[in-house]
Amino acid sequence: MAQKHIDEISGVETTGHEWDGIRELNNPMPRWWVYTFYLTILWAIGYTIAYPAWPLLKENTKGVLGFSSRAQVAAELNEAKAAQSVFVEKIAALPLAEIVADPELAQFATAGGAAAFKVNCTPCHGSGASGGVGYPNLNDDDWLWGGDLESLYTTISHGIRYDSDPDTRVSEMPAFADILEPEQVKQVAAYVVSLTGTPSDAALVEPGKQVFADNCASCHGEDAKGGRDFGAPNLADAIWLKVNGEAEIAAQVSHPKHGVMPAWNARLGDATVKELTVYVHSLGGGE
Repeated sequence: MAQKHIDEISGVETTGHEWDGIRELNNPMPRWWVYTFYLTILWAIGYTIAYPAWPLLKENTKGVLGFSSRAQVAAELNEAKAAQSVFVEKIAALPLAEIVADPELAQFATAGGAAAFKVNCTPCHGSGASGGVGYPNLNDDDWLWGGDLESLYTTISHGIRYDSDPDTRVSEMPAFADILEPEQVKQVAAYVVSLTGTPSDAALVEPGKQVFADNCASCHGEDAKGGRDFGAPNLADAIWLKVNGEAEIAAQVSHPKHGVMPAWNARLGDATVKELTVYVHSLGGGE
């Protein structure tokens, strides 16, 4: 058995480790630290007895206090819903104009609509509601079906070309490839481009204007500024939903794309649809 070594200066036993003539002292831990360590062990044991802790095969120990973090969250959510119910009931009962006219109610509806938008609408319209090709930008004042409160409410409630809702908004642009000659399609595309830019061939504009008057003005208007009664877009404002160039305009004329928007009233309820309406109107709603 090796003889213990005692440090000559401190009188403390060493561990037996030595580096370059320096020996490591085997000082005991301070008593306060040891007692604190033991206390933490006792505290941990008591905690696992009082609260859910140990995993079992199918569940976990419940703890003698019966505490559940899920139950606590559920209780807090129920409490929040109870506090919000007063505002939600008012929103469900009041017309949109009265909701917007009440500052406190309008603020609540806008916040609720923003939350509902993030969950349900961002996959198509984007987190900032700026849309994309085929998905409308809700921040501008360019609306296919109208941007006032009632028009927005109808669009959100019943959707667009949504077969499951009998009151959905419906409009379809004909496939003019079956109606017009290829040269006429080029002409009308050149005319449409000329309304906001420079066409590839200026000579096509005048005959294209006549093709437009004969085939397109009934929906888009003689001035090409659209018709909200049937969702015909304004072609004279340089804001494009499905196209971005003369060739794409020609393709849309020949074989138009038709988008679909779900009817949200059946999914979310009338109060939430009103909140969405107030929120979207706050982004860029217009008459």
